[in-house]
Amino acid sequence: MPEIKRKSKVPLLLVLLGLFIAGYFIRTGHVLVQPGTAQDLREMVAVEDGAGDDPGKFFLVTVAQKQTNLWSLLYGYLHPDVEVQRLSQVIPQGMSDREYYELLEQLMEESKNTARVIALRRAGYDVEIVSEGVVVAGFLDQSPSKGTLRKGDLITAIDGRKTLLAGEVISEVQQRQVGDAVKLTVMRDSEIIDLSVTTAAHPDDPSLPALGVYISTLEWKPVLPLEIRLETGEIAGPSAGLMFVLEILNQLQPGDLAGGRLIAGTGTIDVNEKIGPIGGVHQKVIAAEKAGAELFFVPVDNYEEAKKAVHQITLVPVKTLQEALDHLASLSLTGRGLFPREPGDSTTLAPAA
Repeated sequence: MPEIKRKSKVPLLLVLLGLFIAGYFIRTGHVLVQPGTAQDLREMVAVEDGAGDDPGKFFLVTVAQKQTNLWSLLYGYLHPDVEVQRLSQVIPQGMSDREYYELLEQLMEESKNTARVIALRRAGYDVEIVSEGVVVAGFLDQSPSKGTLRKGDLITAIDGRKTLLAGEVISEVQQRQVGDAVKLTVMRDSEIIDLSVTTAAHPDDPSLPALGVYISTLEWKPVLPLEIRLETGEIAGPSAGLMFVLEILNQLQPGDLAGGRLIAGTGTIDVNEKIGPIGGVHQKVIAAEKAGAELFFVPVDNYEEAKKAVHQITLVPVKTLQEALDHLASLSLTGRGLFPREPGDSTTLAPAA
């Protein structure tokens, strides 16, 4: 019989190995949003002459974002606790990775300053704010503001009301309905102009109206009566505002605001003490549970999404700082109010617009 030569399998194995290795270098244009960390805020926040250690703790929770290769993208689609987002949903067109991170750092700094202002005002201090306005830093995909606003525009008023902080702009817009017009006053190339933008659905929550822009406050600072240091390292973004306020308040008074409990949470906060929605709440709940937190403050607009991640932690949906303080008071032995406002007191910016 003629000898039959077997075809070697080595070339096929080499091809498969090459494809496997190549998968690590193929960029997909997507980002993984994964559970991050839960960190004790006492290690980040220090109030001048603040109270000492308490048995209770407040946690700042984070998410981890990572650009994907072929295999990590597959992992993201298969893992129930990982969210896959298009890179264009995360970083605005025309903005580099570095510019995007610098924007997040600016938003973090604004969140810190806002928390300082709110906490000190709650504690009875008079705190003045100095600001040049709110700058447009970029646009989301399909933004309704494209063609009307420009990158670098300085938003100085909404419907004739002066705006000093980015949080105020967001709060004003979200009081409307999707499809409503918003009248903006902006400074462009040293010229004051009036514009109108019709809101569109927010990409993260279609029930919320949005201008579809990335904004930050330009050159603003509070005039503080005492020093409050917040050292957050490489953590960036605005979503820790509520928890910053709670930790600062905890150090401003002698009692344990957390009531001996381990309390995590998330949410932006504006100077009028309104708590706003954030991204990655599913992953943040998981990070809090892994750290052993018993209770999690969540913005009302994120509550339904957060419930899907819960195994044993207790969710507390809140719209305002007062609701969070009321819940903490209900957990205390006395149930008395914490940092109550005086009758007629207001946390709106001074001077009034």
